[in-house]
Amino acid sequence: MAVKKTWLEKLNEKKDAIVKRIDSGFADIPAGSLMLIATPAIIESYIRKIPKGRKVTLQTMRKDLALEAGAEYTCPLTTGIFLRIVAEANYEKYATTKSFRGVAPFWRVVQPGTTLAKKLTFGQAFIIKQRKVEKIVD
Repeated sequence: MAVKKTWLEKLNEKKDAIVKRIDSGFADIPAGSLMLIATPAIIESYIRKIPKGRKVTLQTMRKDLALEAGAEYTCPLTTGIFLRIVAEANYEKYATTKSFRGVAPFWRVVQPGTTLAKKLTFGQAFIIKQRKVEKIVD
């Protein structure tokens, strides 16, 4: 039986982003659109650029990533999965070191009360606390 990968291992997997034209409509993306399938590394890099005290919605991040990649949309399904990988992996870093050094501030994108926030292994309290520390108003 295969050993389950840690969140950090999932984050550090070498993957390439893909931009493809989709044949049929998917979620909020119309048929014929160019769609980006990002990577956890791309999402983490984006999050690291968000200034302290600022929040970015998932929709804004998806739009920004699509523009950077020359696409019209970013896949909502994989973005959610990869954002969870980024959050879980960076929380692992924090939990191991008890330091924010090197931790991507995922709480600037992951909003409390969302389905994603409720799925996190460490719960929503951490996100709420970090948003309060940075004076991020929801």
